[in-house]
Amino acid sequence: MGCCHRAVTQGGRLTLPSDLLIHRPQGESIHPKRLALNAENRAIAATLIDLFQQHRGETQGTLNQHLQALEGEATDYRIKRGLAHILKSSFSTFEVVSPLEPAMLRERVFAIARQTVPSPHHTRQHLSALAQHLSQELDTEITADQIRQGLYADLKENHILTAFEPPTPDALLHRYNLSQVQGIFYKASAVVLNLHRNDPGEYKLMFRYLKLFRLMAYIEGDADHGFTITIDGPTSLFKPSTRYGLDMAKLLPALLHVTRWSLVATLHSRDSYSKQPRDRRFTLDSDCGLVSHYPPGKPYDSLLEESFANRWPHTKTEWRLEREVDLIPIPGSVMIPDFRLVHPDGRSFLLEIVGYWRPDYLRKKIAQVRRAHCDRLILAISERLNLEKAGIDVQAVPARVIWFKDKLSPKAVLDCLDG
Repeated sequence: MGCCHRAVTQGGRLTLPSDLLIHRPQGESIHPKRLALNAENRAIAATLIDLFQQHRGETQGTLNQHLQALEGEATDYRIKRGLAHILKSSFSTFEVVSPLEPAMLRERVFAIARQTVPSPHHTRQHLSALAQHLSQELDTEITADQIRQGLYADLKENHILTAFEPPTPDALLHRYNLSQVQGIFYKASAVVLNLHRNDPGEYKLMFRYLKLFRLMAYIEGDADHGFTITIDGPTSLFKPSTRYGLDMAKLLPALLHVTRWSLVATLHSRDSYSKQPRDRRFTLDSDCGLVSHYPPGKPYDSLLEESFANRWPHTKTEWRLEREVDLIPIPGSVMIPDFRLVHPDGRSFLLEIVGYWRPDYLRKKIAQVRRAHCDRLILAISERLNLEKAGIDVQAVPARVIWFKDKLSPKAVLDCLDG
């Protein structure tokens, strides 16, 4: 159907938005909604999954109408809406389906329409003529109906559900429960995570996820006794960051692959009566019963690191870029570089990319570099970071420093190595 199929994202997040989170304050703590895996909830999940399967090939607007009818006047509409959101964002593919990009198609249609007086007869003529012309131009059969449907195919309600990978009802309920708990971290000011004595490979995987999501983490301990990880939450930033809150939430499915752990989160909230700000606590441990949908041992690539790594093979250099970097022990802590650069003559450097920041975090990062006594470290720092405001003298940083804007250039790193 048509010639232009362009996939579109559904809300840009794989967790629940704030308006679908159901959290119940109790004293100084907070409890997220979790659905039991019973017959009633399985039936709700199965009905929603069947509805999505029945609407493959139809518009999102049509799907939404049937979802609203399914919600009805029931008081559990937020649960159904949350389950539907997960099905849309994690198991569905919506596409813009049109003979041309809709904006280009509208331009072509309106240009023809201006030549005659508007009427149903002229409209049919114009669409038929354009369909014939586009069929020749694109070397595929285009119909007038496809042009009519494609004119505003870029509107969200007109996106087509082209693919749906149905989960089992239990898998959908597990994802819902996980998403409700993930939403807790949107308002976290800090999370203290204790990784008890585990398999060393689990530590390394966890630290790789910390690096992947660019979380501001301070790590203490060792592999023999376990680690304590203190993570700054999104509400601790100068300007609370939705993206950072989502990145913190994404860490939870990775944590579920660690055998023994516990965490305490400090949350910023407002009292429901006085509306005054107050801190609450949320605790969780490895006996929580949540189920991860991340494949074990396969963290996703960050866009910045992936872009840098993908461009490295196109450089003409003998320097080899390695992603598997061992942890660097520091007294009472550990350092996790992003990359290692190795030359055939035996030289090697470690590359650390500085992501989110606060002045205190950046100062601790520099102190960590000093304690590592590593004279072969390269720090890549965004030009958006105001080091003067953080009270940091770049000249005193015990590492080679590279500045970058949106992307880190391999050439900039090579120039630093040869400098």
